[in-house]
Amino acid sequence: MKLIFHYMSKYKLSIFFGMFLKLLATLSELMIPYILEHIIDEVVPLGQLGPVIFWGLLMILTAVVTRQLNVFANRRSVENAHNVSYDVRQDLFTKTANLSGSQFDAFGLPSLISRMTSDSYNVQSCVRSLQTMCIRAPILLAGGIAVTMTMDPVLSSILCIMVPVLAVIIIGVSRYGIPLYNKVQEKLDDVVRIMRENITGIRVVKALSKADYEKRHFGAANDEMTRSDIKASTVMAIPGPFMQTCLNAGLTLVVIVGANRVNNGVMKPGVILAFLTYFNMVMQGVMGLNRIFMMISKASASADRIGKVLSADVDQKILSLKEAKQPAGDEFIRFEHVNFSYNAGAEGLVDASAFAGEGREQCLYDISFALRKGESLGIIGPTGCGKTTIINLLMRFYDVEDGGVFVDGRDVRTYEKDELHRKFGVVFQNDIVFFNTLRENIRFGRDLNEEDLRRAVEDAVAAEYVDSLEGGLDYQADIKGANLSGGQKQRLLIARALAGDPEILILDDSSSALDYKTDAMLRKAIFEHHKNSTTIMVAQRVSSIQNMTHILVMDNGKCIGYGSHEELLKTCPEYQEIYQTQMGAMA
Repeated sequence: MKLIFHYMSKYKLSIFFGMFLKLLATLSELMIPYILEHIIDEVVPLGQLGPVIFWGLLMILTAVVTRQLNVFANRRSVENAHNVSYDVRQDLFTKTANLSGSQFDAFGLPSLISRMTSDSYNVQSCVRSLQTMCIRAPILLAGGIAVTMTMDPVLSSILCIMVPVLAVIIIGVSRYGIPLYNKVQEKLDDVVRIMRENITGIRVVKALSKADYEKRHFGAANDEMTRSDIKASTVMAIPGPFMQTCLNAGLTLVVIVGANRVNNGVMKPGVILAFLTYFNMVMQGVMGLNRIFMMISKASASADRIGKVLSADVDQKILSLKEAKQPAGDEFIRFEHVNFSYNAGAEGLVDASAFAGEGREQCLYDISFALRKGESLGIIGPTGCGKTTIINLLMRFYDVEDGGVFVDGRDVRTYEKDELHRKFGVVFQNDIVFFNTLRENIRFGRDLNEEDLRRAVEDAVAAEYVDSLEGGLDYQADIKGANLSGGQKQRLLIARALAGDPEILILDDSSSALDYKTDAMLRKAIFEHHKNSTTIMVAQRVSSIQNMTHILVMDNGKCIGYGSHEELLKTCPEYQEIYQTQMGAMA
């Protein structure tokens, strides 16, 4: 709850004003039965119409004021709750965007999505309730008891006996409920993960006729979440029947005792009517407290999950030049004896249970290479050999365990993230086309003029298909580029990478959907128009990288060959085999 109160503090004046309005509304509501009792017991016996009309109008006015105050207070509470949840989502999004690769892997994408959606909504609901129910319920409870004590202490004692018993039950159940709601949110993470995987891979599911299989898979996870939710809701609903029973029993006792006291002449009839109303108010207060505790239980679990992300330490600190390693040479890009494993950084991180049972599997072993400015490097090797990992380390999505990665004579750990990433134009292996125009997908928020955009489209060999689309660069791409072919998407993404004329151009298997002719035209355009860019290309085709200055051959995280195309044909049997297999097949 500390997290929730922290975000509420920014709007404390508005929140206090809304709570003050709610306080006035509740006090006004408490006056209505009292006025009714006064009319029945004091005004009506006078037999005069004037006082009845006066007190009747006063009662109506009190009801109207109560309603309007409640409307204003509720509007204020909704606005404040939306502001708080907006800030939470903004900070959570910003924090998520700045998590290191290891931290992101540890939390997991589905979990981060559910924290930003369902968890933030639970916080929003709690903030709204804290401003309304947390005022109304206690005031109805305490105020109702106080007023009834002035009317008839004997009847009021019935309330005083019931309320503490109910309060103990509510508090005990709420403490037990918080861990249950934590478990519900964890099960929701699994549901979100499976749902996301199926929506993303719906074509594969349909193509392999696995819709029923995935339906069962999702159903199992959905059942687990439902059972957890039912258990938590059942536990938190336990006080409800007790309250209803106490309410009915209390009302019965009030009527019996009250009628007896009226018959004995020690109490007036109007007091019974007012007391029944106050009794309902007090029970509403108790049940309101129950709902508050349920809401707080859910919100506490959600706030705790959100807080774990927001409080995650920055594990990729910016080093000073004195603290950082110094490169052994003056090349523009250098890898020096780099070792790395992905799940090494997950140890000790929140929610790192995703790695439970897995050892620290080494991914890269003693990788070293160097590129001068304007040179190019091709990386080739079987799937899972560590090609993309080299890119991840170069851009500092992860930090090396041993060795060093250097760009422009500096350890990458000495750069601010934006300073480092501005040097790159990159197309990732599983890159994304956003739901926007082709123009905005290429520009991507950068200050690029029409000439820059056009040049990038031409260099990416995308001009012909872009011009054929209705609207050209203003053509609307669907989510993930669903209305574009694989080759069109890849060329669009390459145009995005080339548009900023980057110092370092990275193409991670970005031409796999291109035919050989288009691939050759693309490489020619890059080498002719982006000579100053240091290019790193990850590819499966020898033809895509054979003209690179250097070629790095990878296998099982190790460098098994390094040199030019001609050198590797003489010295690296694995490269010779790849070349002969591919070029022989082409022949």
